[in-house]
Amino acid sequence: SIGLGEDGPTHQPVEHLAICRATPNTWTFRPADLIETAEAWELALTAEKTPSVLALSRQNLPTVRTLHTARNLTAQGAYVLREATGKRQAILMATGSEVEIALKARDLLEAEGIGTRVVSMPCMELFAAQPEAYRKKILPAGPVRVAVEAAVRQPWDRWLLGERGREAKAGFIGMAGFGASAPAERLYAEFGITAEAVVEKVKGLL
Repeated sequence: SIGLGEDGPTHQPVEHLAICRATPNTWTFRPADLIETAEAWELALTAEKTPSVLALSRQNLPTVRTLHTARNLTAQGAYVLREATGKRQAILMATGSEVEIALKARDLLEAEGIGTRVVSMPCMELFAAQPEAYRKKILPAGPVRVAVEAAVRQPWDRWLLGERGREAKAGFIGMAGFGASAPAERLYAEFGITAEAVVEKVKGLL
């Protein structure tokens, strides 16, 4: 992603995730932390008929999954990482390094009384393969939906506009073109991939 920073736009693969996700019979994993990476690796090693792509980050990322569970949550493709407190008004979906941004945005929104769920979606293909009841449980109709990923939007519309989502209540925080050469932190700010930008997007859709 643009997190590669000074390597410049030719080394910032904003389109690669979309290409991988469009490839038939392929699992594309973009884990948010060490836990999701280990889970994705387990799934890749045990899959007998499906090749896997692991899109990892060079950035130093915090561990966002801090509650122990015996289940491999990445195997479900997407899951609730943080639940809204009170009435749920927004759902933030994110992958990889942007999960941290979504969590920060949730804290800001919750502080303003806007109940916000954060969904980590490390593998869209596995989520699409889940029973409809599970997908509806993770992404219920009603709340505003915003996806956050430092890449192009194309793969996200299935979850933003489809599966009972609505265009008037859906938004994307990410890239619309190639990146630039600058420190990663500056690029994220310049391209508007920040917790504050997510908050403003949600408010504009409510």
